[in-house]
Amino acid sequence: MSRVINTDSPGKLRNQIMRTAAEVIRRLSHKTEVDDETRDMVALLIYCFREVSRGIDESVRAWEKRDYWLKAEQFRIKWAWVGQAAADLERIVRTNAWDDLPHTLIGLLPYFEDIKIAKLTRKPGLWQGAYQRLLQENPSTKGSDAV
Repeated sequence: MSRVINTDSPGKLRNQIMRTAAEVIRRLSHKTEVDDETRDMVALLIYCFREVSRGIDESVRAWEKRDYWLKAEQFRIKWAWVGQAAADLERIVRTNAWDDLPHTLIGLLPYFEDIKIAKLTRKPGLWQGAYQRLLQENPSTKGSDAV
């Protein structure tokens, strides 16, 4: 019997989600006012960051099995910002504090420095309706999110 190789590893999924988030942040940087598309894009960022945050434990599980505790903890520390970013953006959405959005997005830019975007490949359909989905969920329960 041959070995089964999982091509959808947590790392690959994390890279895809980070690429999506980088493209959305790039598009948001060109916005001059908060409109429906802006709200949808911010909601998609929240979903992206939540998904990355959920994948961190799965990523370090293999290291912990081999007793690489330090490496696992360093990885968790490296990615701790995503949970906070999701919470900050969700606070902006739920309290209508849209004036805080530019400052929050600027604070995220260092985490995307290594992602080079030559061409925008994500279609607007990806974030359409994300704002309404976010508002419909209970703020205390962050269920599964499709990105």
